Amino acid sequence: MIGDMDQREIPFAERRFRNTKLRRGIFLLPAMFTSANLLCGYYAVVASLHGTVTDFDHAARAIGFAILFDSLDGRIARLTGTNTEFGVQFDSLADVVSFGIAPAILAYAWGFRSIPVSSPFNVEQLGHLGWILCLVFLICCAWRLARFNVQGMAPGGSKFFIGMPTPAAAGVIASIVHGFKVPLHDGRWSIAWFLLAAALGMLMTSTIRYYSFKDIPLTRKQPSLAIIALLMLIAVIWTYSEIALVMFACTYAITPVALHFVRFFRHRLVSRTAGIS
Repeated sequence: MIGDMDQREIPFAERRFRNTKLRRGIFLLPAMFTSANLLCGYYAVVASLHGTVTDFDHAARAIGFAILFDSLDGRIARLTGTNTEFGVQFDSLADVVSFGIAPAILAYAWGFRSIPVSSPFNVEQLGHLGWILCLVFLICCAWRLARFNVQGMAPGGSKFFIGMPTPAAAGVIASIVHGFKVPLHDGRWSIAWFLLAAALGMLMTSTIRYYSFKDIPLTRKQPSLAIIALLMLIAVIWTYSEIALVMFACTYAITPVALHFVRFFRHRLVSRTAGIS
């Protein structure tokens, strides 16, 4: 799920220097995975506009597959030595659709379309609040991708992202829709849902570090226990996807925030103790 633009780990200035003499044409294999990512994002938008329970679930699943394809295109490009500036930009544009526009529209439609007219809340104002907060999510997604293109990973290697990766933020929205399926009918829950979308946008533009899973040596030999654990994880996700995906997505979103505040208050406590002594 955490394949946030694997082809863009090198800062923009250095990448531009390395690609002074750009090769013409494109490499088919990574471009196919990026196109599949874009296709899933487009399908998620169309399904969200239909607005039935099944369509919402299909849209959420499509975003999940987009995350999978996004995590593969960069890895394949690096393994095959087919990284190009064109691939980087194509990947960014696809991610804006799949992890920005698609989850924003899904969040808005799922959280607002089924609110009854007889609701004690002003339905028109609730709709305005919803599209504004979902727009915040979309703008923050585009901001996050542009910043990543320029700055790359966190200093010191490729172990951490600066800010929440866009696929992870989209994954939180998609997993919740997939887990609960039935659209929201209560205006109070809709407000909380739209605030969650905006909060995810803020996390994308934050400086909180998120683990990238890029230091896991997938191409090296692994112990048998690791293979068994991976198979069990896949089986759990396949069998209990509604619960498992929500737990995984929300845990990944919340854990770095909690650790960030722990480090912040620990630093304040150490500074205060040092000042007193």
